[in-house]
Amino acid sequence: MVIFKDPLPFLSGALLVLLLAACGEVRKDDPAATNTFAVRGVIRELKPDGHAVIAHEEITNYMAAMTMPFRLRDTNELRGLAPGDAIRFQLHVAAGESWIDGLVKTGRADPAAKSSGAPSADEPISPSTNAPTTLAEYLSGITFTNEQGRVVRWREFEGQAIGLTFFFTRCPLPEYCPRLSKNLAGASAKLTAMPNTPTNWHLLSVTFDPQFDTPAVLRSYAQFYGADSNRWSFLTAAPGDIATFARLFGLNYERDGGTINHDFRTVVIDAAGGVRAVWPIGGDTTDLLVTEMVKAAARNK
Repeated sequence: MVIFKDPLPFLSGALLVLLLAACGEVRKDDPAATNTFAVRGVIRELKPDGHAVIAHEEITNYMAAMTMPFRLRDTNELRGLAPGDAIRFQLHVAAGESWIDGLVKTGRADPAAKSSGAPSADEPISPSTNAPTTLAEYLSGITFTNEQGRVVRWREFEGQAIGLTFFFTRCPLPEYCPRLSKNLAGASAKLTAMPNTPTNWHLLSVTFDPQFDTPAVLRSYAQFYGADSNRWSFLTAAPGDIATFARLFGLNYERDGGTINHDFRTVVIDAAGGVRAVWPIGGDTTDLLVTEMVKAAARNK
């Protein structure tokens, strides 16, 4: 198994903090556009990697109130600021990145306060330390449901090379879940177009948010990314089953009040059922994914 190290230092260990209770719409970005939003919030944490974790108010027509890390292009803007400071700032969202600037302190708030109006917290989900060498024995009891509402079991993928990742349909910032979905979309297109490409491959996107990401929501999301259901499935399952599945790859996520904190995993599983590669990062891994998928498809039992 290959574990790829993070080539982008500012993404190492980054946590996505996404609200469960808010409803969002999947939208196609204009590649040439940068949208700018005026935002108010409270600083929860200042990270050495150039991110500020901010509990912000609802951003009208974009995303609900939540707590999440925002990247600053100029970390000098953090001078004089501390956790607990109430601020106003601007959020800029382009097709491939987002950042904040124009931070202005407006007062003080309780830095330990949690956002309200969200579901109560579940038990934390701890990661396993090692991915398994095979999956069939671990997953025989898990029942997934795909975007078509059809029951899916792992044994259906026997003999297939699998590329999978974990995501939320409501993730709004382009560097995070949308980037992972773009990676799979790009890999699907390249694998389909390659001459002499193996035919025994399939891509999976597994949601962290089964309460919201119903098959109908997943189907709309799949259509947005132009997914061929014969090659790319979007899966949900019972929360406990998703937790079990995530643990197999050392993926850490936990509910924290109304949010979910999680890190990244993209995984390649070979045709013999072994874990071939794990990317614990975001960023563009499309070409690496294609290379590993081709190798994984060639490895038979």
